[in-house]
Amino acid sequence: MKSIGRAINKFCQKYPKFGIPRLIMFVVIVTAIVFLLPLQGLRAFISFHPALILQGEIWRIFTWVFIPLNFGGDFLSILFTALTLYFYYFIGSTLEREWGTGKFTIFYILGILLNIIYASVAWFGFGQAAPLNPMYLNLSMFFSFATLYPDFTIRMLLFIPIKIKWVAILSAAFFLFDIISGIIAGRPVLALLPVVAIFNYFVICGGDLIEVLRPLRTHVKAQTRPEVINFKKAAKQAKQDVANMPYRHKCAVCGKTDTDYPDLEFRYCSQCEGYHCFCMEHINNHIHFR
Repeated sequence: MKSIGRAINKFCQKYPKFGIPRLIMFVVIVTAIVFLLPLQGLRAFISFHPALILQGEIWRIFTWVFIPLNFGGDFLSILFTALTLYFYYFIGSTLEREWGTGKFTIFYILGILLNIIYASVAWFGFGQAAPLNPMYLNLSMFFSFATLYPDFTIRMLLFIPIKIKWVAILSAAFFLFDIISGIIAGRPVLALLPVVAIFNYFVICGGDLIEVLRPLRTHVKAQTRPEVINFKKAAKQAKQDVANMPYRHKCAVCGKTDTDYPDLEFRYCSQCEGYHCFCMEHINNHIHFR
């Protein structure tokens, strides 16, 4: 996953103009139009179906992306759809600003292609129709946002504050429950569709997810590594010696001190035995003391 992510980053750096600006805005606007159109059978007309695509209805390859979560003219349906689309726009535009237009475009298009490929394999390989739902595609955006901004606070039911990481964990639990239930019910092909549908999330945010979910024990262990302890001891030793020396820090290579160079930064090397201080020029360019 990390190698794919690095390749995507390098590609976006090499081609900074690649991408579709404000892609999520286009998706949201078209979805809103589809929701507002008073046409009977519109959902069936734009849904993904491999057999009908082969008969010439090629628009179905992509139009399923614009299917709203529900259809209806009542107030609650309109309010729910409006809030949902606004939320999609908010997290999508935030991800585009964070990643850049090129990376976000790759993320979204990759999600669409993975859905299409899996649904096609399910139909032609297993004879099972996998109804594509943009909910999973947008859920991958939600998980990405929660991974990058776990402490972001949203308002549940418009007034209950809750950090988005808890909503993401709860959503992942229901997500996993649906997958396990589908496998137990004897529908493994369809049950695995959600996993494939958000695989773009793991490709782009896999590294960030590992950092977020890193066990607390590992964090505590890292805080007590010998080199970390050495830094603490070095700082303590420096405070004890400051009264006996005309300087506090002295580079073990060039001899520069913080008295002679007050704007120069000094660091202690974690790989040297003992407490040896170096200026920024030599902290990464010296022979370690053994």
